[in-house]
Amino acid sequence: MVSRIDLGEIFIDVLKKDIKNIHLSVNPPNGKVKISAPLRMSLDAIRLFAISKLGWIKTQQNKMRSQPRETPREYLEKESHFVWGQRYLLRIIEANVTPHVELTHSDLVLTVRPGSGEEKRQEIVQKWYREQLRVAVAPLVHKWEQILGVQAAAFFVRKMKTRWGSCNPSSRYIRFNTDLAKKPSQCLEYIVVHELIHLLEPTHNKNFIDLMDQHLPTWKCCRDHLNSMPVSHEDWRY
Repeated sequence: MVSRIDLGEIFIDVLKKDIKNIHLSVNPPNGKVKISAPLRMSLDAIRLFAISKLGWIKTQQNKMRSQPRETPREYLEKESHFVWGQRYLLRIIEANVTPHVELTHSDLVLTVRPGSGEEKRQEIVQKWYREQLRVAVAPLVHKWEQILGVQAAAFFVRKMKTRWGSCNPSSRYIRFNTDLAKKPSQCLEYIVVHELIHLLEPTHNKNFIDLMDQHLPTWKCCRDHLNSMPVSHEDWRY
């Protein structure tokens, strides 16, 4: 059951779960606030926790509301698409061959069967992005597993609305957002390191920050750069 805390101009949805620690999140696109809290924690204690985090909540909401968003893609000729941080123009070829995507110096060439509509074109391009990311992630995960002395059980590439990546320390499963294939490659490495370090430190506490500083000193620059770039247009539903 979801409860709601009213803090004036900020409303927070609270869900009690069988967990050990309280978790606060501010979610795109408009900064909706959610708290997951242990079953034993009273609503008054959760309210006090939320009040202590008001400054951080407002900062995150302002960032999200001001972050530029990509215009909706229609998968039409000469439309802009990004691959590893570089801009390409979509070129469409209709032919009776297996649909596929290729990169040239300046174009993202999409070959589709005659009469393929927007939905089919999007499906082919998204599948191609997933494969590009899967190929790029594998060696990075292997590299950083060796450096950090950890091992993920498996990693997955999928479309994610609210995160660039996620890690479940219990199952040791790691997930990466398909849209990382559109961003500069150093952003991908930052996310790989970030998620693998969660196998050593599940929370974003001082120990986590110290580990990030130790192993990837440029991580804050990568984080800020990634979060300043336009994010995909989405039909956000809650």
